[in-house]
Amino acid sequence: MEQITKYYQQNVDYFNTTLGVGRSCDVVSRDLHIAGRKARIWLIDGYGKDDVIERMSAFWLTIPQANVEKVADMKTFVERFVTFSEVDVSKTTQEIVTGVLLGKTLLLVEGVYGAATIDAKDYPSRGVGEPSDGKVLRGSHDGFVEAMVPNMALLRRRIRDPHLTMESMQVGSRSHSDLVLCYLDDKVDTKILADLRTKLQSIEAQSLSMGQESVAESIRHKQWYNPFPKIRYTERPDTAAACVMEGRIVLMVDNSPSVMLLPTSFFDFVQEANDFYFPPLVGSYLRLLRMAVFAISLFITPVWYLLVKEAGRLPVYLAFLAEPEATTLGLFWQLMIVEFLVDVLKLASLNTPDALNGSFAMLGTLILGDFAVQAEWLSVEVLVYMAFVSVASFAQPSFEMGYAFKLLRLVMLALIAVADVWGFAAGLTVIAVLLATNRPIVGQGYLYPLIPFDKKAMGRLLVRRPISKDNT
Repeated sequence: MEQITKYYQQNVDYFNTTLGVGRSCDVVSRDLHIAGRKARIWLIDGYGKDDVIERMSAFWLTIPQANVEKVADMKTFVERFVTFSEVDVSKTTQEIVTGVLLGKTLLLVEGVYGAATIDAKDYPSRGVGEPSDGKVLRGSHDGFVEAMVPNMALLRRRIRDPHLTMESMQVGSRSHSDLVLCYLDDKVDTKILADLRTKLQSIEAQSLSMGQESVAESIRHKQWYNPFPKIRYTERPDTAAACVMEGRIVLMVDNSPSVMLLPTSFFDFVQEANDFYFPPLVGSYLRLLRMAVFAISLFITPVWYLLVKEAGRLPVYLAFLAEPEATTLGLFWQLMIVEFLVDVLKLASLNTPDALNGSFAMLGTLILGDFAVQAEWLSVEVLVYMAFVSVASFAQPSFEMGYAFKLLRLVMLALIAVADVWGFAAGLTVIAVLLATNRPIVGQGYLYPLIPFDKKAMGRLLVRRPISKDNT
């Protein structure tokens, strides 16, 4: 990397050009005189803490000339005259420019070799309100935001242990996005940590334009055909803190309000924060209910379609499942169309202004309800089963797992339409193969603690146990 020179004006010209002074309206610079010497500061408008910078500048302007006469190195200058606690000294141009673009204030002083980057920044951010996709009836109601420092503070507040480590790194040859690995250095699996660190350091990308998703796509195994998620996300600090206490790693990505929990297995998705804010018996019931809903949401429409596909196949004791009435569209196409229409309504609701949400809901009800039934496009039974599937998809907090189940449900419906019972068996085989061959980013395996089998971990997964000194 290129080093700065010992000539003050040369350095000033370089940073003026590189940072875009006069070219970018948000790059602010100002000349000062410190103890009879020329000095200049650079910062990004909107990042700097004006009151802190003003107090430091006022102090520098009062320094007697005699106190600076023998100071020739920036490290010595910082030790004597920079009162702010977070300050670095650098002589590398790329490191200095990156620091300014991250929000630090750059200081150069004539006759003093080196540059000081003062971390007096304040990123614009929203409040730490409760995330919309992880609400609880009991417990804390705060959530992660898009800035790193508040997110780290939310974890520090919950884990006041000197072993809690926040390891930072930067990714992206142009964006230099910040990443932070959070873990307990006396509980984390060092092999998993080293493996994850190597994967992150080997990322070759100019920028992380999509935040954590860009990181995930860069480090996960290329299995495009496997819909099962390899990473669990959360916007809840209490969930992240609990995972850290278990010896896991929390990966934070700048500009992302959710964090990545690693390693991740399939069974992690059946747990939720609400399980731990109720007594163990109630928590165990909620967890088992969630597991049952998982399975039902995947199999209910394929199994029902298989049973009513041919007249007379439905057993008498299952008569309550109801065979559909004859309609213009075939049963298979009804199920597929409603599956797609539910997703269309979800996408449309994201772009609907709040003032029109009521009208949009009414319109969707009319299209998918009375009108479709009266026109004999859809049967009432199809709407009932698909309504249950849609509600069940919100019983677990992972959108990625919900869409994995949806894609597999569509595959099973198509296989049953083609090969009937053999198609259903093929669908079960496809699901088993995808689960068995899914390769997690790091860790023991995607089906852990079932494969490899861990009796103690499996018990904790199925039953919510009381909190003890060994069970956090």
